[in-house]
Order: sequence, then structure tokens, then C-alpha cells
Amino acid sequence: MKKIFTLLTAILFAIALKAQSNEVFVGADLIVYNAKITTQSQSQPQASALAVKRGRIYAVGIDAEILSLKDNNTKLIDANGRRLIPGLNDAHTHILSERSFNYNVRWEGVPTLQRALEMLSEQAKRTPEGQWVKVIGGWSPYQFKENRLPTMDELKKAVPDRPLIVQYAYNQAFLNELAMKAFGVGTDQFPGMPGTEFEKDKEGHYTGIVHSYTFTFISLEYLVPQASFEEQVSSITNVVHELNRFGITTALDAAAASGYAQGHAPIDFLAKENRLNIRFPFIDIQFGDVSAPTMVDAEINAITKRSPISPRENVDPTMAHGHEYEGTGEMLRLVLHDHENFDKPAIIVNKDSMRLYIKEDVTKLVKKRIPFRMHISYNENITPFLDALEEVNQKIPLDGLRWSIEHAETITPENIARVKKLGGGIALDGKMALHGDGFIKTYSREKALQTPRLRLLVDSDIPLAMTTDAFRASSFNPWTSISWMITGKSVSGSEILAKNNRLIRDEALKLFTIGPAWFEHQEDENGRIAPGYLADFALLNKDFFAVPDNEIKSISSVLTIVDGRVVFGTQEFGNLSPKLPETIPSWSPVKYFGGYYREN
Repeated sequence: MKKIFTLLTAILFAIALKAQSNEVFVGADLIVYNAKITTQSQSQPQASALAVKRGRIYAVGIDAEILSLKDNNTKLIDANGRRLIPGLNDAHTHILSERSFNYNVRWEGVPTLQRALEMLSEQAKRTPEGQWVKVIGGWSPYQFKENRLPTMDELKKAVPDRPLIVQYAYNQAFLNELAMKAFGVGTDQFPGMPGTEFEKDKEGHYTGIVHSYTFTFISLEYLVPQASFEEQVSSITNVVHELNRFGITTALDAAAASGYAQGHAPIDFLAKENRLNIRFPFIDIQFGDVSAPTMVDAEINAITKRSPISPRENVDPTMAHGHEYEGTGEMLRLVLHDHENFDKPAIIVNKDSMRLYIKEDVTKLVKKRIPFRMHISYNENITPFLDALEEVNQKIPLDGLRWSIEHAETITPENIARVKKLGGGIALDGKMALHGDGFIKTYSREKALQTPRLRLLVDSDIPLAMTTDAFRASSFNPWTSISWMITGKSVSGSEILAKNNRLIRDEALKLFTIGPAWFEHQEDENGRIAPGYLADFALLNKDFFAVPDNEIKSISSVLTIVDGRVVFGTQEFGNLSPKLPETIPSWSPVKYFGGYYREN
């Protein structure tokens, strides 16, 4: 028996040796080395190299260890000692609202009002007859050296013979005479919602300045020339390129006026061509669907009858989490929307209406197991919302269903605790970085210094993300928000965040990496540089952990990787960057100025 056992052992050993000798070594698809890697993984906080296979990171370590995993087919990238971070994840933005991105002049990052006006004048000369000159949000008067809004005289001089609209967030718009005539200002043609105010001069004539709220400005966008489908695809391509430029690799779309599935046609087109260079989870609303009694009913009909899709289902045929449904929101009912216009006092929703409608709507969503997100800026509205949610939870347990409050600028410690107890999350945004100076004028510096309660929220260990809420209410540059969280300063340089309410750099970065992954059900796949995680990361133009505070806002990516492939490259990595298709139309402001402002 012993001899038989020895013989079998020898035979098996020989078979194993032969099998090993016949094995073909399979190398990495991609190796990045000579980097300063911030992994955000506690088991291995720092590294210098990583290896990628089939869109996932499968090894992280020192150069020699990782380079031993290469073969003749491995793409090698020398990081030249640059800082490498997990790809940034913007868990609340509005990409689909930018299907006419190529039609708009972008003022994000423009340092002076003088240059902003010059851009309008230059664009007016190339804009063909029948088209408009437009600036639609994303900027702040406090970013300008002049520290003010443009005057109507300045705007009329810059654009004398084309319709002009310059929109500041969702606060106000500036219209020249041609635009006022086209919109029907002063007539029933203008889609003035409650709260809309038209400024008049001493003679009673309209000046062209319109103060209003979100829905009025959204309506105006549909009264101007619309982009063709080909121009929409070009616009979304440029939007994604701009996000990649800042190291963003995942962007959760927080719904647009045109919902799933028809409104997602440009995304579907890019995904099928393997040109969607960002992971695109999304929430959805069926805005304006009058076939159902409520927006929640319309959403349920849309995802169960018209365009069936399940929560967390990915419809991108080429990339994990490429085009994935994450539920409904950020609006459940129009009457419950508390518009965040920091130039005016808070919109306080009727408490009884909030409780009644949220109980009705959330009950339907919980029964269908549809995750939901709710836009609420002010604590006065958060309280009755949570009252209703607690009542629903008693009757029909949420039972782990993911939900969140979006923005929550003035949430109190008591309501933070209630959200956590109900298993919810909070997706903040960086609007205070752009508009905090206006908040001070409306509410006081003392209140601004604790808005939002960053330190308390981070310490509470609640699911938490920082977002941009781009492209209208705020800028799409996440580093503006990261700088504000660390330095406490707005784009004007004003102190608007108290020292005891600021974050250290690692904490601020996590709110754009690890934190957002929870909102997308990706916390075990996204936000870290670790084996098994998605191969999404960025090399930075400056070392985030070493530069002075005042340089954080100027950080961007020199190399962005999504799903293991290069989607953006500049400087020494410019030759690795995929070539962008030509921007259309030929007169597009983006073709001449780009997206976010570039000095050169």
C-alpha cells in the first residue's frame, strides 16, 4: 500500500511539473509604475506601481514586483514620479442636461469679467443668424477679479445683433432686446413660474434682467434652437472629455428634463461604439409626463412597462457599471422642490404637503424596491421629510433600500442622526465655494461658516459624498470644491468655512472617491487602488498632498484611465490620449474656447 501511494505521488508530481513547464505566462494589459500612489486602502496605503487586467486592478506594489508581471503585450506607462489617485467620482451632476453643451460659451474658471465679455463679443461674430449666444450657468460673479455681475449695457455692447442669454446659476438671467422679443417677455408667451420677477427701469421698460427659480430657466432652454442628434453626441463627448480632464472617471447623472430611455439616446450611442469614456450611473425622473397622476407613478410606468429596467441594471454592452440605473430622483414632486437660490431667503415647503406626498410617493417606491434621492437644501424642509419617512418605515420597512438627501446645506445634528438611523446617505455639493459670498449677504457670515456642517457629517460616519451639482447651479470642476473643504475659502478668496468645520486633504479626497461609491452600490469596487477594484485612476499635474493650499484649486489630471484604457492625456502623456472627433457645429464656442477656461 505504501509503495502504491509513493508511486501515485511520483506520477502526480511529474504531471504537475509537466503542466507547469507547458504553462504560458500571461502578463498584465497595463502597468503604471514610478508613481506616488494614494491607494485609500488601509491594508496598503502607499505604492509605486499597479497592474491592470480586463479593466480591473489585480496587483499593487513596488515597481520591481509589478514590472515582473509584464509580457510582450503589456502597455507600460512611466508616471514620472507623479501623484496617482483613484478616479474621482461625482455622485450628483447633470450631464444629460448638456446635450447642447457645444452651443454655449462656458465661463467656468474665467478670471476676469473683462475676459468673459470679450468671449461673448468674439462668439457673437461667428454665431450664424438664427442662433443664440448663450452662457448657461456654471460660473459665479465672485470668481471674477471685478467681483460683480455684468451690467446690461456691457452685455448689449458685447452682443448687439444676436439673441443673448447669460444665466447665473438658477438665480437670474440677462436678456438683450432680441432675446426678450423671442421669449415674449411681458406677454403670456414667457414661461414665468411663481416667483419670477422682471426688472424695469424708471420709465417702466424691461431691463432684460429676470429673477426666478429652477423651472423657469429650464423652460427657457426649450425655447431656443435645439441641437441635432449628431450635435448632442458631440456635446456629450466634449462634456465627458472635460470631466476626464479633472480626473473624473464616474459621474452619476441626477436626472434631466428628458428621461430614460429616449433622453439617453446619446449615451446609448456612445456606449455601443465603446466611446463612453466615463462610468455613467443614473437616477431618473419622467419630467412632464402627464399620462400618470404623479412623477413617481410615471417613473414606475417607464421602468416597468415602456422601457423595462431594474435597479442596478447596467445596459452598457462594453463596460461594467457603464450605464446603470440607480433609482429615481432627485425630485419626487414639483411642489416639494426647495430651490437653492442663495441670493434669496430659503424656500420653505408646506410641512403638511411634504409629509402627505412623501408618504404617498415613498410607500410606492419602497414596495417596488426602487432606490430614491430627494433634493432638499434647507433643514426646515428636511424635518417634515424625515417625519414622513419614519412613518413609512414603521409600516413598510426600508430594509436596506438605499436613499439619500441631496444638498442638505443647512441640515442640523439632530436630522443627521435621523438620516443615519434610517439607513440613508447625504450627497453634499460645492455650491458654497462658488456662491457662498451671496449666502453671507442673505443669511450672515456666522451661518455660512457652518454651512454645511462638514466636520460633524464626516465624524458621524454617515454615507457621505461631496458632489459638484454641475453644470448650471455650479461648476463641474471638483477641485474647486476640494479646495474649499480644505482651505475654507470661496472662489473670491473670502473665508466662508470655519477652521473647526474644515477637512484635511485625505478626508476631502475620500468624499470624491470612496464616499460616492455607496450611492452607486459600488463600495466594494470603486474608490480605491486595490486588487479587484475598477481600473479607474488619474495622474495629477501637481502633488495633491504636497502643494500649498492655494494651489489645490488649480489641480487637474495629466492622464486619466477608465476601465484600464487611457481616456485623457496631456503634457508628457499627450501622445497617449485618444483623438477627439471634430466638434460640431463649426461655429461652436467649445471649438474655439474649450470647456473649462484655459489661459492659452
